[in-house]
Amino acid sequence: MAMAETIALDGARKQRGDLTRSRIRWMILGVVLGFVLVGGRLVQLGMVETDQTIEGQTRDAITATRPPILDRNGLEMAVDIRVPSLYAEPRRIVDVEEAVEKLRTVLPDLDESWLRNRLTGEQGFVWVKRELTPAIEQQVMRLGIPGIDFITESKRFYPGMREASHILGSTNVDNQGISGIERYMDTESVALLQELGLARGNALAPVELAVDMRVQHVMYTQLADAMTRYQAIAAAGVMMDIRTGEVVALASLPDFDPNDPATALVEDTFNRVTSGIFEVGSIFKTITLAASLDAGAVRMTDTFDARFGVRFGRYTISDFRGKNRILSLPEVFKYSSNIGTIRVMQAMGADNFRAFLTTIGLDRRVPFELPEMRLPSVKSSFAEVEAATASFGHGLSVSMLHMAAAYSAIANGGNYIAPTLYKREMADAEAVYQRVLAPETSAAMRYLLRLNALEGSGTQMNRETLGYRTGGKTGTAEKVVDGAYSSSKVTNFFASVFPMDAPRYAMVIMVDEPKAENPQSGTTAGWNAGAVSGRIIQRVAPMLGVAPDFSEALDRDLVPVTLR
Repeated sequence: MAMAETIALDGARKQRGDLTRSRIRWMILGVVLGFVLVGGRLVQLGMVETDQTIEGQTRDAITATRPPILDRNGLEMAVDIRVPSLYAEPRRIVDVEEAVEKLRTVLPDLDESWLRNRLTGEQGFVWVKRELTPAIEQQVMRLGIPGIDFITESKRFYPGMREASHILGSTNVDNQGISGIERYMDTESVALLQELGLARGNALAPVELAVDMRVQHVMYTQLADAMTRYQAIAAAGVMMDIRTGEVVALASLPDFDPNDPATALVEDTFNRVTSGIFEVGSIFKTITLAASLDAGAVRMTDTFDARFGVRFGRYTISDFRGKNRILSLPEVFKYSSNIGTIRVMQAMGADNFRAFLTTIGLDRRVPFELPEMRLPSVKSSFAEVEAATASFGHGLSVSMLHMAAAYSAIANGGNYIAPTLYKREMADAEAVYQRVLAPETSAAMRYLLRLNALEGSGTQMNRETLGYRTGGKTGTAEKVVDGAYSSSKVTNFFASVFPMDAPRYAMVIMVDEPKAENPQSGTTAGWNAGAVSGRIIQRVAPMLGVAPDFSEALDRDLVPVTLR
């Protein structure tokens, strides 16, 4: 009996041992199979290429930065800042309705239907809201919504706000240049980028412009003051170094805020310096006299009959406040005589006059970096009456930048130099000089410009700039209204150069449709565009290293030998 119980006990033990070993074997097999399945899945996932794009943009492109833009003194004009942008992975979102409800507690401006559609589906990555603040990022992260995350991208910031908006332009939400120098930088060739020193290794070096933000600030504030003071609809200005072609300031109002690119779409915010073309009025007479003097058609000692108007068919061109007498050539310029200017042009000949406009670059696009440019409107040939009106700045339209480049050539010894927003060394500038006038002609024109400041229509400007030896010419151009010129609506210009004894800078200022500042003033260019020019020069000349000098000998030295 005891033996039978022992045999039964041993059999039970054996059975339990076999069962345990069997379970262990199955457990080991299960673990092995689990590892195989996990390993296989890991291998499979490792072989799948991860989607690195968000709505067609690579993450590298999204996080890429732009080089900072500096003025000539190293002041930052445009920089990149890092901002968080919210995106979603719809296929990972568990509860769309909950996600929509939670996100709108932090971002209530998101449309509910639009957001629901964005978060629904099997898409990999979609944008929800770009360029947010770190505070918003933290609030969204605290919501703990699966499938919602942030990526840090670059956003352009312009510390100067509106002051250099037409120079800099702006970028879109993808940090791509859409206007101004920002767009030009994106379209430059790799070779030019290297030449300008923008690429060094893997980092982008700063882009150094020729613009001086101190001068830019003065010009901008004075133009803004002019719009208020003269109740004008627009104002603009450009200043360039006549030796190197460097543009040190360029402003146009109304303007926009580059930090808010949508403001550039407001009407009339275009760049009037480059993409506006105008009949510039009497500042064009400087071109006419320079051309005729250089061709030898007239001399400084010549006289011209301005007693009667010049008749073409049934039309007669006369002078505004004419002297009605014989005028010397300096008097033609000083009194801004239309009649005398026509006589000067006729001595040269219409065809030769038209050819000179090509020589000095007034019938083609100015070579310049800004993409916002407009071609001038100058006929390929002039009839007799067309040449007459063109001689005093009517019947043809050019940009303010055209006139700044032309005045630079007239004052710098006769060398045309294309303007540039980039720094340009003197040696590099001289290498691309194009001679358009003889040095003697340039010297004669400097005398005439200074004479006009002392005794002619530039006296308002000269009173503001005593000691800085300025010269310049006014231009009052009547606007065309209903097919006819209107004396009540004018666009005024003043072109100036300083200092005349050693010319360094040329500037063109425009004030559009000004009103009289007070009952004692007028609406012609000397009262507004000329006065604005004077106020700008008076403030910026010391910044630019121009010291005041009140010696009368400096003016006497400008007088041509034939007139002494």
